[in-house]
This record gives sequence, C-alpha cells and structure tokens, in this order.
Amino acid sequence: MTFQLGAALLDACVLSVLSREDAYGYKLTQEVREVMDISESTLYPVLRRLQKDECLEIYDMPYQGRNRRYYKITTRGKDVLEVYLEEWKLYVEKINKVFSGGK
Repeated sequence: MTFQLGAALLDACVLSVLSREDAYGYKLTQEVREVMDISESTLYPVLRRLQKDECLEIYDMPYQGRNRRYYKITTRGKDVLEVYLEEWKLYVEKINKVFSGGK
C-alpha cells in the first residue's frame, strides 16, 4: 500500500535533497524516489514552481559535450524548508498519537 502524498511534501523532499548539494534533474529524481514514487515528468513542474517561488536557482554546466541543468536551493528555499520541517514534526507527532491509540 502506498500513501498519497501532497505537493507540499514533494516540495519539502526536493528542497531537502537540494539543501545537501546541488543536483541535476535525473539525480534529483533518483534521490526523491527513495522515499516516494515519482517520475521525471512529475518532478519538472515542481522544479519550475519552486524556481518561480524563488526557492531554487538553476545553472548549466557542461557534461560530456552537452549542458546539464543543475538546481540549487536559495536562501528563501532554505527558509521554506525550515517551515516544512517544523510542520512535518507536528504532523508526525499527531499521526503517531492516532496510531498509538491517542497516547
């Protein structure tokens, strides 16, 4: 069974991965796939939205004769990630409370 995951959680996962290091699309997809089922076609609109919201910057680097697009978290993106992390902690506490019978 797989739980449906919302856009905010996907944004948080992407920002979290990028908070550790800059990444290109395929690598980013592989890292996010470790925790949720996502395709590259799902990821790119998320990246565009986060860039539009000034949470990400992009830059190109040559790789084997072609340019590879990298994504980098911004200061605003780090601030947004901190909010997501605090909300996640509260959410997990509430879910754990429900799962443990309200204790």
